[in-house]
Amino acid sequence: MSPQGHCAVYVGENEKKRFVVPISYLSKPLFQELLTQSEEQFGFDHPMGGLTIPCKEDVFVDITSRLRS
Repeated sequence: MSPQGHCAVYVGENEKKRFVVPISYLSKPLFQELLTQSEEQFGFDHPMGGLTIPCKEDVFVDITSRLRS
């Protein structure tokens, strides 16, 4: 279960890793690009049962670190 105000996402190209991010990220343009990639690849049928983002883990970490600052 994610803390209030956060959501879990699964990130990775092959093996997926679970990250918990603030819901506020969902409205940020950088994060919305990731969501668009996710929609293009999975539509609304996410294999992990949660939001799955098809990008490299290090790219995701870089993006979220930029969103934090």
